Amino acid sequence: MAEKQGVLSEETLPDTSPNEQDNSQNENQSELDRIIQTGSITQTGSKYTIHCLTVIGQIEGHYCLPSQNKTSKYEHIIPQLVAVEEDPKIDGLIIILNTVGGDVEAGLAISELISGMKKPTVSLVLGGGHSIGVPLAVSSKHSFIVPSATMTIHPVRINGLVIGTEQTFSYFEKIQSRITGFVSKNSRISEERFTELMNGNQLMNDIGTILSGEDAVKEGLIDSIGGLSDAISRLYEMIEEKQNS
Repeated sequence: MAEKQGVLSEETLPDTSPNEQDNSQNENQSELDRIIQTGSITQTGSKYTIHCLTVIGQIEGHYCLPSQNKTSKYEHIIPQLVAVEEDPKIDGLIIILNTVGGDVEAGLAISELISGMKKPTVSLVLGGGHSIGVPLAVSSKHSFIVPSATMTIHPVRINGLVIGTEQTFSYFEKIQSRITGFVSKNSRISEERFTELMNGNQLMNDIGTILSGEDAVKEGLIDSIGGLSDAISRLYEMIEEKQNS
């Protein structure tokens, strides 16, 4: 009888081979490394598979920022967007924003990629979505902002040596026109109203306007007031709408 019980107990032991343990540890470590390096994660344990992309701190583009700066590198973000669009296992994308702005061309490049995606996309502004963070916030198919967040709208600025010629100011105007056109195309605000806000006088050391979460929605810049659960619920609805179409 003792031998029989011994056999039964051995049969009920879970299969914990060294190879399976190593594979599980490697997967967990790989996921942790991706969060640390790029601030992104793909959630697979829920109703739909959603990729979460975070854009925080300054958007780093053509020039490397000091190591103490918190940055989102466009060479990390762009490949993620391409992978999300091409991966049939991923159903939707949620973008979490808390950025002070940064490189204009890098921010616009990321915004254009997001707006051109066919998969459902939702953005959520937490803390702040300032400067070039505004086009990023409106680039998704539906945008949310929490009530305590703010958005700063101001003209294009540049650091370093500036040659004060007519051609330089013309170049600034063209950059600003690209931003204004993109924002008005991807939100409910008009180019004229966006330009008025951009040239406001609410900033102490500069010109521009600071919008609270509710003001951003009233102006038509952001679609809805809401938090994380609202953003995910809306993303689920968009995924279901796409699947049923």
